[in-house]
Amino acid sequence: MTWITSAGSAAAVVARDNDAGTPLGGLPGTFDSLWAAAVRGHGAGTFLVFQDEDGTVTRWTYTEFDDVVARTAAGLRRRGVVAGDGIHLCLRNCPAFVALWLAAARVGAWIVPADPSASARDLDQQIGRTSPKLGLHSSARRDAYLEGAAVHGLPTAELTETARDVLDSAVGLVDDEVTMGEWTAPRPADRLAIMFTSGTTSQPKGVVLTQANYFRVATAMAAAADLRAGDRWLVTLPLFHGNAQYYCFASAIAVGAGVGLTATFSASGWVRDAIALGATHASLFAAPMRMVLARTPADQPPAQLRHVWFAQSLGAEHHVEFGRLAGCLPRQLYGMTETVPVVTYDRSIPPVSDLIGTPLDGRVAQLVTPGTLDPVAVGEVGMIAVAGVRGDTLFEEYLDDPATTERTFRTDENGTDWMLTGDLAVETPNGWRFVGRADDVIKVAGENVSLTEVEATVAQAPGVLEAAVLARPDEIRDQVPVAYVVARDAQDPPSADELSAWAALNLTRAARPHEWTVVPELPRTSVGKIRRFKLADTEGAVTR
Repeated sequence: MTWITSAGSAAAVVARDNDAGTPLGGLPGTFDSLWAAAVRGHGAGTFLVFQDEDGTVTRWTYTEFDDVVARTAAGLRRRGVVAGDGIHLCLRNCPAFVALWLAAARVGAWIVPADPSASARDLDQQIGRTSPKLGLHSSARRDAYLEGAAVHGLPTAELTETARDVLDSAVGLVDDEVTMGEWTAPRPADRLAIMFTSGTTSQPKGVVLTQANYFRVATAMAAAADLRAGDRWLVTLPLFHGNAQYYCFASAIAVGAGVGLTATFSASGWVRDAIALGATHASLFAAPMRMVLARTPADQPPAQLRHVWFAQSLGAEHHVEFGRLAGCLPRQLYGMTETVPVVTYDRSIPPVSDLIGTPLDGRVAQLVTPGTLDPVAVGEVGMIAVAGVRGDTLFEEYLDDPATTERTFRTDENGTDWMLTGDLAVETPNGWRFVGRADDVIKVAGENVSLTEVEATVAQAPGVLEAAVLARPDEIRDQVPVAYVVARDAQDPPSADELSAWAALNLTRAARPHEWTVVPELPRTSVGKIRRFKLADTEGAVTR
């Protein structure tokens, strides 16, 4: 079945995207023009509230931060950055990251956001693949960055990752005066970012994104989240990742809302930070949410959020518990860096824990047989395929990887481009339910088992903080699941017998792990996604 949330057929996706009245309607603009409109319409409104590691809070209105952006753009031009150049940002959450992103959009340059904890080897590879004109890093991680950049002769600038970077011209980021001279306004098709994927199952891919992509995600996500001027996002996930850029900052700019940005993520202080920064909206992954549940003090008053996005599987009990802490039940969405605006989100009232819902207004998506565009029957597992326009409602391409780009897209008989996401879902009467990546679904004695769903269930077992589940070959059943768990109390971890008894009551026979291994922690990306392929290298594991 093809899901279409506005009138028309799948073949007419391009025409329908130009219709007014939907989040994907109208001709695409540029992200720079969206920022300029926000400054004109909401100049006195609060744009950014930044909380540093030491608790210091600094605020900017849209007009005040636009001055920062203008002086940052002038500083980039002084360093020789012009339209078409790349800027490598190896920074944690800080005002400078935001200023550089918006300044790049203004001058027609593009950013390469990097994980600030990346190794010198990873930085070397990333810089070599993208050939940026300038690299920016923190003083705290100077050695690793300079080692990674050395062979490329990349000019660099060092920042403090505090508010001082954009307030004090002596730091070297911003100019005292705006002296940019003449420049050409960027176009919707111009590149604005190369975003590297998380690398949970393979090496990261460079996702090429345009000004139009950011314009689309800003307007679409603001509408989906019912975001208004005066609302404020809480951003604790890293800014180099699409979640914080797409769903929070971009959507805020679209309607003149604000952002409360923390330098780092604190599981124990997440609710406290939401209250202190006046947040009304938030977005998280399931893994950090489980950390918040485990570490929030018992006497912490709940936040009063109006909307929370979440991605990846969250058990029903955790869904309700998090809703109590946040002040509203979280609402699940499904999207990828490559899809730009989300594909689907749960519109249930109240939200439920196990559905990614139905497509965003203006989106066309269907569940297909993997590798094809052949729809699967209702109730059968299929791969999520998304129709759209490359460089507009879908990403442009994978950097230096035409073969992977070609495998990712299919063009139907009507000339419509479809992106094959590699993710699986099943249609239910109330919307789609996420199953997992194609390689996360295994056959156990002929029965499909989603490792993602098993993980979400096992994470609710008594004594378990979090879990990862892998497949192991089995002579009789083809494959069986095995579980790696982190104990809530490292001094008193649950036993294999206890976990097996619990699984017998809460999982189908095929989905029950055949082995339980207690590990000190799970290997993760910087946004909390589990890197399953690294579990075999986990040290300190104890099989119980």
